[in-house]
Amino acid sequence: MSDASQHWAPRDPSDAAAAPGSDQGEPPGKNGETGKNSGKSERARGKGGKRNGRKRRTGWRRVIPTWRMTLGTVLGLCLLLIGGFFAGYQLVDIPAANASATAQSNVYLYNDGSVIARDGDVNREKIRLSQVPVTVQHAVLAAEDRDFYSERAVDVKAMVRAGWNTVTGKGTQGGSTITQQYVKNYYLGQERTVLRKAKEFFIAVRLDREETKDEIFEGYLNTSYFGRNAYGIQAAAQAYYSKNVEDLTTAEGAYLASLLNAPSAYDVIAHPDNEPAARRRWNYVLDGMVKEDWLDAAERATTRFPTPGEAKPSTGLSGQRGYIVQAVEDYLNRRGILDEQTLATGGYRITTTLDRAKQDAFVKAVDTNVMDRTSTDREADRDIRVGGASILPDTGEVVALYGGIDYTKQYVSNVTRRDYQVGSVFKPFVLTSALVNGSTTQDGRRITPNTVYDGTNKRTVIGPQGSTGYAPANEDDVDYGDITVRTATDRSVNSVYAQMAQDVGPGKVRDTAVALGIPTDTPGLIASPSIALGPANASVLDMTEAYATLADHGRHGRHVLVSKITKNGTGIELPERTTRQAVSREAADTTTAVLRGVVEGGTGTAAQAVGRPAAGKTGTAEEDRAAWFAGYTPDLATVVAVLGQDPDTGAQTSLYGALGLPRVNGGGVPAETWAAYTEAALRSSPAQEFDLETAAGSDVEDEPLVDENPGGSTDPFSPSDPTTPSGTTPSSPAGSSPPAPGTNSGGTDGNDGTTGGTTGGGGTSGTSGATGAAGATGGSGEPGITGATGRDGEGGGDGGFIEGARGPGFPDGPPV
Repeated sequence: MSDASQHWAPRDPSDAAAAPGSDQGEPPGKNGETGKNSGKSERARGKGGKRNGRKRRTGWRRVIPTWRMTLGTVLGLCLLLIGGFFAGYQLVDIPAANASATAQSNVYLYNDGSVIARDGDVNREKIRLSQVPVTVQHAVLAAEDRDFYSERAVDVKAMVRAGWNTVTGKGTQGGSTITQQYVKNYYLGQERTVLRKAKEFFIAVRLDREETKDEIFEGYLNTSYFGRNAYGIQAAAQAYYSKNVEDLTTAEGAYLASLLNAPSAYDVIAHPDNEPAARRRWNYVLDGMVKEDWLDAAERATTRFPTPGEAKPSTGLSGQRGYIVQAVEDYLNRRGILDEQTLATGGYRITTTLDRAKQDAFVKAVDTNVMDRTSTDREADRDIRVGGASILPDTGEVVALYGGIDYTKQYVSNVTRRDYQVGSVFKPFVLTSALVNGSTTQDGRRITPNTVYDGTNKRTVIGPQGSTGYAPANEDDVDYGDITVRTATDRSVNSVYAQMAQDVGPGKVRDTAVALGIPTDTPGLIASPSIALGPANASVLDMTEAYATLADHGRHGRHVLVSKITKNGTGIELPERTTRQAVSREAADTTTAVLRGVVEGGTGTAAQAVGRPAAGKTGTAEEDRAAWFAGYTPDLATVVAVLGQDPDTGAQTSLYGALGLPRVNGGGVPAETWAAYTEAALRSSPAQEFDLETAAGSDVEDEPLVDENPGGSTDPFSPSDPTTPSGTTPSSPAGSSPPAPGTNSGGTDGNDGTTGGTTGGGGTSGTSGATGAAGATGGSGEPGITGATGRDGEGGGDGGFIEGARGPGFPDGPPV
């Protein structure tokens, strides 16, 4: 072994000159590795300690990277960043929008565009970019990102600058483009984390490749927060200037754009001390617009700071708002326009037909005539509820609704509920049906306003087969005796109208009510003689539509509550309103002529306070649980109902003792409220006269009744009727035998006037028929009307219609 070591020679002769201090005697390792490596190390070193010809780095120079190391590091980082970018681009998809960014409220508007209510949690209403004035678009760009349309989705320099400013304490800054801000608002959230910023970066890049700049800008305007709980520029325009975005001026747009930087700080109403800062920001926006050639310098010089309006309280569902929203939703659902689930998605802008001034007038009328008269000392006053609706007869537009004291206190709307009897406000439909169908009494006399009926209290209704067993009581059990249909309407006599419904046919009465506007599925709308007394549970709105049909001369069209709907700037198609002649004009106008008498001298005289021609009908439900007044002028139909309901149990209660009155009936508080509202609603409109085309004889006015206190009754109207022929006695009730031979059943003599009639038919084989005396004129000289038909004596000749002067003659023979 020692011999081998002594005779071993290096592979490179130069290795023989070993460096000082080297261990030349070190034996080679296994397979000569040690010697080999040692030889390489020595060969690598040149003279002066150089490595491969380079001088060895010593001291502090050893910590400085070489240019090769620096280049390699930079290249490595670049490759890492590029790889990370492509990996992030591939891995990060555009997510679904976050719920808060897409949430919108449904906005309900008056017919003038002012807001009634919003029913969503988020005050946002999306619009299209084309709806935003160009100057307002430029103002936003000047405030937030002037190079938006020319730059990439991400401004790296701005991000770096913002990061540096944040690190160095110059304030937290975003450094984001409009695209990045939109991504943050719409897809992500407002948290400040590195992960969120990274996602924002990649989504913005991807979005910029898949959507146009206009689409991104539109999304940004719809998702940005402007303060005052306003999300999106449309909500902001309403919140600060009470107008739609289309109507914003350049100055107003610049102010809203200023808010994007710091909404709460720049609201000069909420924080008056911040007005100088707000003005500086506003000037910055306008100057930026001039710099970008988006605004003329001369116009800029004349632009004045647009101080916004006061912040409004939330337009929630308190007061009448909730009732209106409920009525609109019911309307849209019933008409098949928008169902409940679709409407719940939000974002609908619904313009109603409601008139703000008339709506306010209705609320004031109810407050003054009902609610202000209640007292906490009266138990019955706790039960008072009020419902009301008002419709323009010619268009069917609902212009006012009153649903209750407050939607947040009483959820059920009194204007659309269908659980209270309508009472006697149903009676005009019976008369209309009689006129439409040419109906006759049991003994064959044609029914007109002047047909005489027996108004005896609890008189049994007679049918073709005799007694029906139905004997309704009159209000306060008053006996009226024989009276005309006109007077029976004025006094709302139940016994007369129950018999008339039987004579017309309950089914026909029901059909007429439906034709006028009462829904076919109305509870209690049953074809029986009692239908005349109003057991049907039609809503206030239903009744208003039916009365509007009478006011429009018998033309019926369904009521209209919504005139326009849009979502995201796109209109929703609405069904076109059509009308038809539901009943003849003559029948409708004749009914109107009779209902004028109710206001002029019947149970509805309180409605005269309206101060213009009006027609109407009072009604009281069973046990006084509801009191109604339904009336109209030529240009406005309105129904008011006062209802009794226990606030704790919800049970219907009577109105006895309410408001300090012994009872509440339709001619009292409801009629007073109707008059107060209608007078205010039409105050700015000239009074209109009714243009009526009535049936012959229907415009006859009954003379004052002779006996003003029959049988000790407190009712001021006599049960007898002046139209009874002089010297004769009315016949028995319907269904009895005809008058005796020779009875004078012609026209009645008038007072102090001239006779204008001819002789009725004579008898040929018995006592002759009486001379058909014409109704004489009472000095008015008005045109004569049709006299009575002379009823034949036994075996007598034909009776004839007798044309006479204006007077109260019977057109249909003897009373029944």
